[in-house]
Amino acid sequence: MKNAIFIGWHDVRYQLRQSGTIVWLFVMPPIFFYFIGTVTAGFSGTIAGASSAAVVVVANEPGFLQEQINLRLMENDFVPEWRTEVVADADGNLPERVLTFGSNPSDQVLAGEPVVASYETTASSISRDYEVIRMQRGLYTVLADVVVAAGKSDGPLSTGVLAALNAETRIWQLDSSAAGQRQEIPSGFDQAIPGIVVMFTLLVLLTSGSSMLVIERTQGLLRRLASAPMTRTEVVAGKWGGRMVLATLQIGFAVLVGTYLFKMQWGPDVPMIILVLACWAAFCASAGLLLGSLARTDAQAAGLGVLTANVLAALGGCWWPIEVTPGWMQGLQKLMPTGWTMDALHKLISFEAGAFSAVPNVATLLVGSVLVTALAINRFKYE
Repeated sequence: MKNAIFIGWHDVRYQLRQSGTIVWLFVMPPIFFYFIGTVTAGFSGTIAGASSAAVVVVANEPGFLQEQINLRLMENDFVPEWRTEVVADADGNLPERVLTFGSNPSDQVLAGEPVVASYETTASSISRDYEVIRMQRGLYTVLADVVVAAGKSDGPLSTGVLAALNAETRIWQLDSSAAGQRQEIPSGFDQAIPGIVVMFTLLVLLTSGSSMLVIERTQGLLRRLASAPMTRTEVVAGKWGGRMVLATLQIGFAVLVGTYLFKMQWGPDVPMIILVLACWAAFCASAGLLLGSLARTDAQAAGLGVLTANVLAALGGCWWPIEVTPGWMQGLQKLMPTGWTMDALHKLISFEAGAFSAVPNVATLLVGSVLVTALAINRFKYE
């Protein structure tokens, strides 16, 4: 153990003398925190439709249904503006959202004819489906109002009949409450700080951590260790320990900066968060050791490290909240080590699901760390 500690300590000292390592450990994380956290602030609110969206409603003569349609659209976070046709603004831009009725919807209802409506939006694929759902919910509620009002009224439908229906006390009342204390999709610094911590720890360990091992092998330094009075296990343990310390420094500094400079709130389960990040540090240390054992040149180690870290960060939810992506991408996250970590951090920080909710993630990270470490030991060579 003494020899392993000696090797690990000197590896850390060497790494901290490198300007590139210092920059990526202590300079770049706060910059990324600020940039990404500021850019994505309120991102989840936009996805969830927290702010009302203007919609142009096109109809020649909407009739008595206009007020009811307005009511139901506003209940679903739309702000309707009625027009007889779609007209571009002064800059030549068409409206972002347009709801079009084939003809006079009120007359069609009175005549017992089907009412045809179409909805067009320029929203991105992430939020388009949610807009369509809200629009359908509003229009189908209007249809339900018409059916109920027609059954209650002896005369023809009118604005007054619908207003009387709206004033009635509903027989069925739905009370909904949140399962946890927080349910909003993480955005801003709540997403950026955990994501950057996870990404940069992997990036530094896969680049600096692996390159150092390749350089030591090509320069014959590992052959000297092989001739020293220490076992192969002590050498590998020392190399792993040095990378573990590097990962711990990366995570510790980033957490302190996020907490005191960016006022990050980590939630009530800080001990479990520390355990998750410790397991992630162990995995990254093992991954850096494995890549350093597989790569043949310094450039190869650095290139593969950057590529692997960025791909895993993107697919694992480090760049954006995975909750806003399609189902197939959320399923893919569960296969990524970055995904296991980000899922645990979101459950603990953003959703406050309780410490026990992250136990499967911790177990998966530990198993992954053991497997990667075993591969690294198997592939480790002195030359």
